[in-house]
Amino acid sequence: MEKVLQVNDLHVDFKTYGGEVKAVRGVSFDLHKGETLAIVGESGCGKSVTSQSIMRLIPNPPGKITQGSILFKGKDLTTLKDAEMRSIRGADISMIFQDPMTALNPTLTIGDQIMEGIIQHEKVSKEEARKKALSMLDLVGIPSPLTRLKQYPHQFSGGMRQRIVIAMALVCQPEVLIADEPTTALDVTIQAQILDLFKDIQKKTGVSIILITHDLGVVAQVADRIAVMYAGKIVETGTRREIFYNPQHPYTRGLLNSVPRLDLEGTELVPIVGSPPDLFAPPIGCAFAARCSYAMEVCERVYPTKTQLSQEHQVDCWLQDERATKMLAKV
Repeated sequence: MEKVLQVNDLHVDFKTYGGEVKAVRGVSFDLHKGETLAIVGESGCGKSVTSQSIMRLIPNPPGKITQGSILFKGKDLTTLKDAEMRSIRGADISMIFQDPMTALNPTLTIGDQIMEGIIQHEKVSKEEARKKALSMLDLVGIPSPLTRLKQYPHQFSGGMRQRIVIAMALVCQPEVLIADEPTTALDVTIQAQILDLFKDIQKKTGVSIILITHDLGVVAQVADRIAVMYAGKIVETGTRREIFYNPQHPYTRGLLNSVPRLDLEGTELVPIVGSPPDLFAPPIGCAFAARCSYAMEVCERVYPTKTQLSQEHQVDCWLQDERATKMLAKV
């Protein structure tokens, strides 16, 4: 399957008064054409920083990509000048930000905000841009688009605003769409509508989607592959079926056990005890060891090697590696 985006050994640091935060610590993944890749994990694990790094939206200072590459169409996005990146951002790679309530400018009409990207990247007339904006509003399910185009954000509900943000991200027909917590702050009914919209748009346009979320319920409905992230690293990757039915990392199992299930009514949720590590001084071994009931001595001293369980299923965990006892003897 064709790869449209390749992230290789990405490291992102933030310099603060208290020290240097290692927010992303060697993240690697591929995004294939027409697929949805979900990156899941607790708040603060580095999901949003990873997505913003792809878009080159990390403010420097204090943030900086210190190592790694992000390959798109043969270009390493980490080496591009600002002008080159602006030509890609919004046209080839678009992003939906977390909060639809604040993502829109309250002083501009919806039409002006959607048309801005078209005029910027496609160099068309205002009338052509207006026609395209109307068709995009229709695509995302906004009723009476001709009337709605002239209205302001405060005249729309939260679910409608999220549809508008999606329209803005897709209007230039990007190859990659990054959706950062796209259903946060929406009620369950609207969440389901937005997820159905993502699947419908992907069928019609073939766009590749990176879905950033902490909600495994969202992931179960739309993801083709899942990357589980913890303390700045991806600890397990696999297909949706592999992650949900055959999770191998204790952190992945912990996330799944903390999600309510209709088929297990009356059972208590099992929280993950403890807190993520301090990324001012990340652990030298597995970052989850302090919270893991299966942790061995080697886990705290040496970071586990990657174990390939199937073509798509990979995990960083000493429980999967027969060499764990040998490594323990050496350290």
